[in-house]
Amino acid sequence: MSDGIAAYGTILAIEGSAIAEVNSLSGPGLSLDPIEITHHESPDAWKEFVGGLLDGGEITADLNFLPTETTQVGDAAGSLLYALTTRAVTNFTITWPDTSSTEWAFAALVTAFEPSAPVDDKLGASVTLKLTGAPTGLLV
Repeated sequence: MSDGIAAYGTILAIEGSAIAEVNSLSGPGLSLDPIEITHHESPDAWKEFVGGLLDGGEITADLNFLPTETTQVGDAAGSLLYALTTRAVTNFTITWPDTSSTEWAFAALVTAFEPSAPVDDKLGASVTLKLTGAPTGLLV
């Protein structure tokens, strides 16, 4: 029986530096594109498929927005906003809070960075990363 693992302590890093004050993280949304190979002799008229290309999907992260934090808005490599504005494929890691500190590494484009400032809440930001190529560390 599994005891589960608390998500607290998960780290998203850009170019080796932990991104400051990540509140939540989802993804990557890994997927496989199916290729239909159905033909007129397919058994009992059922569609048939083979596996096509793998897609690393996207990661979304919500942050406490810190307007002077270099991992969020710095003007050099290692910043989310810099990676977005320069269209740079950037190296990221997720370190999971298990007893082995399992790490997934991947290259991604920052495709969205959206600050928010609700009158009755904190400064926040939502970030979207689009993985490119194969992530490492997924298989144990």
